[in-house]
Amino acid sequence: MLHGPVVRRRKLGEELRSLRHTSGLTSRDAARLLGWHQSKVSRIETGASGVTPADVSRLLDVYAVRDTQLRSLLEVLAGSAGGGGSGWWHAYRGLIPPQYRDFISLESQASTVRTLETSVVPGLLQTAGYARAVTRASLDGLPDGRLDSLVEVRLTRQRVLRASPPLRFTAVLDEAVLHREVGGPEVMRDQLQHLRQVAQLPHVQLQLLPFSVGGYVGLTCPFVIFSFPNISDLDVVVLDHLTSSLYLERKEDLEAYSSAFRSLQAHALSPEHSLDLITAISRG
Repeated sequence: MLHGPVVRRRKLGEELRSLRHTSGLTSRDAARLLGWHQSKVSRIETGASGVTPADVSRLLDVYAVRDTQLRSLLEVLAGSAGGGGSGWWHAYRGLIPPQYRDFISLESQASTVRTLETSVVPGLLQTAGYARAVTRASLDGLPDGRLDSLVEVRLTRQRVLRASPPLRFTAVLDEAVLHREVGGPEVMRDQLQHLRQVAQLPHVQLQLLPFSVGGYVGLTCPFVIFSFPNISDLDVVVLDHLTSSLYLERKEDLEAYSSAFRSLQAHALSPEHSLDLITAISRG
């Protein structure tokens, strides 16, 4: 288990090495064309050192990579791996920790996100009032100005659901999420109404695990699975803890969590019945 930037750097290096092989170049050839020492190319490919998005762009030019989506993904990953970057979240680098910035960078470039939540509404589906209440509760004593900025970050993240193409978002929620009155009755009524609306978007799938299911895999450990276009080897599982996040990137880990998520979906209510339950709880 590694922290995000380390995982990103290593996987980015592996992908760049694969693209170099496809181009028919040796690491010595690539270094010569770029005016670099061969050791720089080797360090990048092994993940031993970071690489800037600008250097990734130069490497992709040398390897004749024309796929704009792939180029964009690899350049953003270079930023999240400790090489800098220009995503909107970097404007908040003095406010949010590196782990959160890395999480946002993954979210912004993923094609699919699958998540299990057992206690709160996922950030991408939160209203402003709910986001404010959750943030205030989890970071006690936060000044109002800082709180406003963190809520702004949370809401700006939701752009991925309105992008073209939009992120495909699948969430399995414990029924307890809907009963916990975060922010009070009015905030929860608005939040439940928002869930009903967003769950009807074609690229969003929401399923509820009713109390009648009892125990289930993941009950004590929510998780997120990021999947990326074109490169399945970049998929990663993120486990959130109170003070840090852990990233699982081994194939066996990805397969285990993907299998667990399918099991959760099989035990959860259908999307249609989940909407019915949300409606019933909101009326209550």
